[in-house]
Amino acid sequence: MKLPFGIPPAQLLKFAGAGTAATATHYLTLVLLVEFARVNPILASVIGYGASWIVNYSLNYRFTFRSARPHHEAFRRFLSVGVVALLLNSAVMATATAIGIYYLLAQVIATGLVFCWTFTCNRLWTFAAGG
Repeated sequence: MKLPFGIPPAQLLKFAGAGTAATATHYLTLVLLVEFARVNPILASVIGYGASWIVNYSLNYRFTFRSARPHHEAFRRFLSVGVVALLLNSAVMATATAIGIYYLLAQVIATGLVFCWTFTCNRLWTFAAGG
């Protein structure tokens, strides 16, 4: 069975698994910084997102996409996708918290949008052999 656009379900599940590990890193950092260090939630989210990048890249390069693209090229592309994802994440966090949405719910909404963006870009461009 294939998903729309020929996406293999196993690949999407692996991406979700790698994303879960990265998201756990992100959320743990976010909560610790907000609750214990009293860092602004938007800044804490940015820091947590940055901490999750290494976990996410490593798992997706080897496990999800089994990329043959050289690391220097794949990582540069991964960071490009990640910068746009970080901007999207930050915009959603800023907007949602400004209208009174609890920061953790705002982060869940942002995570869903970022998931769609990063899977599509990483599958078609970052780790694709000929992309």
